[in-house]
Amino acid sequence: MAKSARFDSPLISKNRAFIEVEAGEVPIVDSRRVAFVLFENFSLMAFTGAMDALVTANLVKAPVEYEATVVSLNGCRAMSDLGIEVAVDGPLEDLQEEVLDYLILCGGYRLEMNTDPTLRVKLRAADYAGCMLGGLWNGAYFIAEAGLLDGYECAFHPDGRAMMLEEFPTVKVSSQSYVLDRDRASCAGANSSLDMMLSIISRDCDTAYISAIEEVLSCDKAMEAIDTSVISIDRDLSLPQSLKNALELMSQNIDEPLSINELTTCVGVSRRQLERLFGRCLETTPARYYLELRLTRARQLLQQTNKNLADIAVSSGFVSISHFRRCFSQLFGVSPTCFRKTSHPE
Repeated sequence: MAKSARFDSPLISKNRAFIEVEAGEVPIVDSRRVAFVLFENFSLMAFTGAMDALVTANLVKAPVEYEATVVSLNGCRAMSDLGIEVAVDGPLEDLQEEVLDYLILCGGYRLEMNTDPTLRVKLRAADYAGCMLGGLWNGAYFIAEAGLLDGYECAFHPDGRAMMLEEFPTVKVSSQSYVLDRDRASCAGANSSLDMMLSIISRDCDTAYISAIEEVLSCDKAMEAIDTSVISIDRDLSLPQSLKNALELMSQNIDEPLSINELTTCVGVSRRQLERLFGRCLETTPARYYLELRLTRARQLLQQTNKNLADIAVSSGFVSISHFRRCFSQLFGVSPTCFRKTSHPE
């Protein structure tokens, strides 16, 4: 489902995790089982980036549910590159590859490229069972060593590319930060693990859910962290300047909303032109976007502050608390009071 029935604008990306979903509205149509193998000195940042993507996909109610398992070669806690130990669910040999969808090997800068018979056997078994095999940082080395990257393209940390080219001439080592090649996935370092996993998730879910995940995890990639608006809008260089000006005015005037006529006067276009711009670029009307923008601010205040409902209504541009309650309930599927109780459980 591309959009919630309640949201008409791209602001769904910013709010998807907080919308109360009615029974049967967005059914879980499938599940994916992902196993991570942690080596000694694995990159903690690469691992958490990949894991974050899966956890956040579940948070934003993606139609595919992701179940993650973490193992090490010996079943003991794994020491990361930062000296922080991470608990695991068990040893690699106990993994049931026949029920796995993805098997991801977590490498790191100081990881030693030592072959392991158990790992080699498990990788081949997982490949035979139809798993996608993945490597973070230099984890793809072990997939290649098992003979499972021949004819594939892979991403690898720059310091190890020469070694990969020498040892595995039939593997195409890419200079890209991450690569998805059929049933193989790989990334070159810590920063690209999130993008690699988002690309994997995009095979299961449509772009609406990818945008929602990015809204949670990637909002600080630019110089300024985005507040009320959404990444897909604020970073779209193709938007007409008059539309950008209108969006900026809306975000700066939430507590005392401008009328649509005031907006058109400020940006120098007719009302009809402004409505066409919103319809073409954002698939909604100026009034509807403005309402959803104000209710997004209200949701943030309910979640992050102890302000009473009346003050939040005023801060969001509502002169009537009953109107605020009604609009919020229609958009989020739950009353402001219930939303706050859920956000701040006792």
